[in-house]
Amino acid sequence: MTGTLPFALGRFTSLALIGLSAAALLSCPARCALLPGFRYSPPFDEQCREIRTAEGIRALVMAPWAIDATRSTLLIVFATPNGNTIEQSLGAEMTPGKNWHFDIQHIAAQTRVFRKRMPQTNIVLACAEAEGLSWPSWRATHANASDLVRSLVLSLRDMTPGKRIDVALTGHSGGGSFLFAFVNSSTDIPDWVSDIAFLDANYSYSDAEGHGDKLIRWLKESARHRLVVIAYDDRNIKINGKKVVSATGGTYRASMRMLRRFEGDADLRLQALSQGPFAHSEALNGQLQMFVHANPDNKILHTALVGEMNGFLQAMTVGTGLEAEWGVFGGPRAYGSFVSPGAPDAPCIPSGSPDAAGGSAVFASFAGKSQAEYESAILAQIAEGNVPSFCRNFQPVTYVARDARGREHEVTLEAMSDYLSVGNDSDFVRVCLTPMSAQQIADLFDCILPTTRLSDIIWQNAVRKVVPHPLTQDREALVTIVQHSRIVDGQLVGTDSRLLSAGQKKDIVISNILKQKPHKVAIYGWHRPNGVPIQPLTNIHRDTYVDYSHGTRLIQRRALIDREPADLADIYSDPILSPLVSDEGPITTPRYTQPSIAAFQPPIQR
Repeated sequence: MTGTLPFALGRFTSLALIGLSAAALLSCPARCALLPGFRYSPPFDEQCREIRTAEGIRALVMAPWAIDATRSTLLIVFATPNGNTIEQSLGAEMTPGKNWHFDIQHIAAQTRVFRKRMPQTNIVLACAEAEGLSWPSWRATHANASDLVRSLVLSLRDMTPGKRIDVALTGHSGGGSFLFAFVNSSTDIPDWVSDIAFLDANYSYSDAEGHGDKLIRWLKESARHRLVVIAYDDRNIKINGKKVVSATGGTYRASMRMLRRFEGDADLRLQALSQGPFAHSEALNGQLQMFVHANPDNKILHTALVGEMNGFLQAMTVGTGLEAEWGVFGGPRAYGSFVSPGAPDAPCIPSGSPDAAGGSAVFASFAGKSQAEYESAILAQIAEGNVPSFCRNFQPVTYVARDARGREHEVTLEAMSDYLSVGNDSDFVRVCLTPMSAQQIADLFDCILPTTRLSDIIWQNAVRKVVPHPLTQDREALVTIVQHSRIVDGQLVGTDSRLLSAGQKKDIVISNILKQKPHKVAIYGWHRPNGVPIQPLTNIHRDTYVDYSHGTRLIQRRALIDREPADLADIYSDPILSPLVSDEGPITTPRYTQPSIAAFQPPIQR
């Protein structure tokens, strides 16, 4: 049977957008420029994508929101230092209890400064992390490490748009091992590698491995090629009275080995200069730049060179004419206003057009439409950012729970303050969707759908609690969805929409019962004032069924476990940690997939 939305939603089995990519979702104006697989990331109008390899490499790519494929692109690949995660290397504002590693490098903030100084070029940052948080250790366990590193860089370059795509390879500390792995991966460094910058990271430089020969050939091949080395005299630094580096190790001695090799090439014509506390060497009209801090006080400047002294910015701009525009190499910090208030890749729905239709008008436009057309249009509206501001507002929820071994953990997650809606702050409607569409929206913004336990925890922590108001007539009708949303509005009138609320809807949840009966929707919740849910966990309905009581609550995948970054998608299935978020043990079916009937209609043309 076919029909139209004013009469029912749950009678149709054709869903237009299930299985489409994020790019297909976004047939929207030029201002919405999501790349395939990317998601919007505030507050600096960026888009992010995380990738993982089977060999234990994780990378986070951060591109400008308004990327222009007709312009040239510089892809900066930054390899993390030993002991640092990607998120810590990117940096964030310091708040009480936050790990100090978030405040030492600020690669994301420095990239944003660089991006501002290069408005005609797409500046894309890819931050790469090795399993075990050590590139040298990772290389030691992978015999084909050089090939794997080169393959990663090629993959990152392939996913980056631009008229011309150059790559800048850089890294700090053990991240230099990543750079040398790439250098080792072929006889010659490719021409499309425009920059190589060692940020106190050249420890494993080796003439025997031909590093100097390859770097010199690459520098001479093109005036576009730039090599930057930033280091310091670490020969006499001590911790607890003992020298930190061996008699042959350290970044100073590695820099001297490089310097001797460069001095031995008559074509380079290396010049010895100075810049404040740095011994500065330059060659080939600025293509080669080496800075070695004299460190007369024998301080540990290892990380200070990169973040505190603006070393990353210096490496990206020295010799280009831009180095004098952003601040001073050596400090103070030149990027303070570009530091993210939270995790740099925290997802959110982008800001919509101020002229976008209100919820009432959006729903009125669905008259006579099929369920497929309804869901297609809703997803397009949300992808374009036509949502009330509370949908961009994720509230922290902190609680203590025990893992499978009985150990207590502090968990902090961030949940959307109300249920997913379409429209603006003065006129919005809480949308009701199939679980497949809810999953697509969660994926688009790097979020996850709740479990029954998280539904309970969110209700317990909600500042604003709504008394459930069931309706019995025309449960699947479009007008009933709007009617019920207005009833909830009346209960919340006068409250702050930014504060966490609960009790409005049943949750579309993730549950192991989905494995027992595929092509179903799992729903749970709608808590009464005493905390007992009206709806126990059930999956009696097909996954194409929708009624006015089904709500979509998004939770950010990025969470904190004992104040350290964690991915809820991993926690859901973890045999030890899953009790922190699940009453069912490890979630073996962590997401909704294709609907049972795949007779998809084309989405609405926009």
